[in-house]
Amino acid sequence: MNFSFQIYSPEEQIHDSKFEDKNISVYIKRDDKIHPFISGNKWRKLKYQLEDAKQQQINHLVTFGGAWSNHLLATAAAAAQFGFKATAYVRGEEIQNPVLDMCRLFGMNLHFVDRESYRDKEELFQRSHNPQTSYFIDEGGKSDLGMKGCAEIISELEQQYDHIFVASGTGTTVAGIQLGVSTNNLQTKVHSIPVLKGAEFLKNEFQSWNIDPELITLHLDYHFSGYAKVKPDLIAFIKSFISSTGIMIEPTYTGKLLFGVYDLIEKEYFKPNSKILVIHTGGITGLLGHLQHFNR
Repeated sequence: MNFSFQIYSPEEQIHDSKFEDKNISVYIKRDDKIHPFISGNKWRKLKYQLEDAKQQQINHLVTFGGAWSNHLLATAAAAAQFGFKATAYVRGEEIQNPVLDMCRLFGMNLHFVDRESYRDKEELFQRSHNPQTSYFIDEGGKSDLGMKGCAEIISELEQQYDHIFVASGTGTTVAGIQLGVSTNNLQTKVHSIPVLKGAEFLKNEFQSWNIDPELITLHLDYHFSGYAKVKPDLIAFIKSFISSTGIMIEPTYTGKLLFGVYDLIEKEYFKPNSKILVIHTGGITGLLGHLQHFNR
């Protein structure tokens, strides 16, 4: 089976008078358009892991995530589309929400585990699954194969950019982008907006993948107090961005990413005539867990 489908991820320019005033051009790569559920970097990180599982004749995917995880939903949808069984270990107490309901609709089997047990995912996997018949996919799709899939973003680009920005959780996507930039001998500067507080650990992750951490600029001031945390100024920015561009973003990843890019432009971080690309990593269903913040 060929684990691919006709993806659509155009590069669209974002028009804003603030950009024009500073002679900056900003584009967004719409990986959110790849698939309604296997969207953005979720597909890119899963693609080669699905191929690897099939080559080993393993038809059961086992993965991990939080209760609103876009990765869980993407894995559930991909498993259904490509003929796998899927199991997920969900961090925290048992709850019901629209994302988990959709995971179940796609046939995914969910196990809720306490946060202490969740920390050792390998142990959770080995306790109940045989590696010869079940395939381990780390939280968020983190892996060397995931990085390989994300590197393909660069070969798809229709034009060259001075800067590329992406939101980071595990660091897999930005490491893959840097791999793609280096492989194609580009001078593009790669930037990460980590969504976790204290994300300096990402440098160690980059080194473990043989990516020079000095090649990736981490902007550590846009996490808004931590993963999935929000503040009124972030919510106000997201509402303004969506209503002025027609591009849906959410508070956990893409909202923080674009807030950071806009703020850096406002602070004249970039040289005039710079061309910036922002990677939309999809995961819009994550917005469902934050809707209460937008109704205040």
